[in-house]
Amino acid sequence: MTDGKINVTVWNEFWHEQTSDTVKKIYPDGIHKAIGEGLLQEGSFNVNYATLDMPEHGLTEEVLKQTDVLFWWGHCKHGDVKDEIVDRVQKRVQEGMGLICLHSAHFSKIFRRMLGTTCSLKWREIGERERIWNIEPAHPITSGIGEYIELPHCEMYGERFDIPTPDKTIFISWYEGGEVFRSGVTFERGYGRIFYFSPGHETFPIYYDEKIRRILCNAAKWAAPRIQREISCPCVEPLENIQKKN
Repeated sequence: MTDGKINVTVWNEFWHEQTSDTVKKIYPDGIHKAIGEGLLQEGSFNVNYATLDMPEHGLTEEVLKQTDVLFWWGHCKHGDVKDEIVDRVQKRVQEGMGLICLHSAHFSKIFRRMLGTTCSLKWREIGERERIWNIEPAHPITSGIGEYIELPHCEMYGERFDIPTPDKTIFISWYEGGEVFRSGVTFERGYGRIFYFSPGHETFPIYYDEKIRRILCNAAKWAAPRIQREISCPCVEPLENIQKKN
C-alpha cells in the first residue's frame, strides 16, 4: 500500500470492446476502466490497468510486486495467457496478494490453477433477470448491500459449479429461467485471499451498477494483504536441545 491506499491492478482481455460494436457502446474505454472507475470513486484505491496485448500481459514482476489486489476479467482468450505469467500471479497470491476473478474468469488459467478443478458450469445467454441473494450479511464483502440485488438482464450461470467447497459462500443467484448459482465465493491459498463473483457479462452494463461497484470495493478491501511473505520450505535448527539417542 502507498499513501494509505490499496494498490489495485485491473486486468482485462480487452478483446470484446475492440471487436464488438455492442460491447464497445456499453464499455467504450474497456471493462477494466469501468471497474476501475468504481474503485476510484470510492476513494480507497490506487488503480493500475493491464491488458492481454501489453508486454507480459501488463503483469510484469514489478507491477505485481506493487499490486495489493489483482482483478481478473477474461472470457474468450484464456488460452492466450502465457503460463509463465500464470506462474507469476500464482506465486504472488500465495505470498499474500488478493485475487478477484470476475464473470467468465471462472475458466481462466489462474482461477483453475488456484482451485485445482475444472470450474465448469451451465450457462445460457438470453438476458434474463438475476436476483443475487446476500446469504452472509455480516461478511465484509456484503457491507451496505442489503438482502438482495436484482439485475434486469444477465447471462445465466447455473449449478453444478465444479469448484472445491468454498471457505464462504456469500452470494447465491436465482435466475428467471429457474437455475441457481453460487455467484460469490471466497477461498484462501497460501497467504492470499480469493473472491469469485459471477455477474459481469460484457453485453450488459453491470459494472456501472452502484451495488455491484460497492461489492467490488468491499472485496478489494477484504482481499488486501494481511501479510506478504515468500513461501519457502527451510531446513531449521531445533529450538531446544535434543538428546542424541544411541
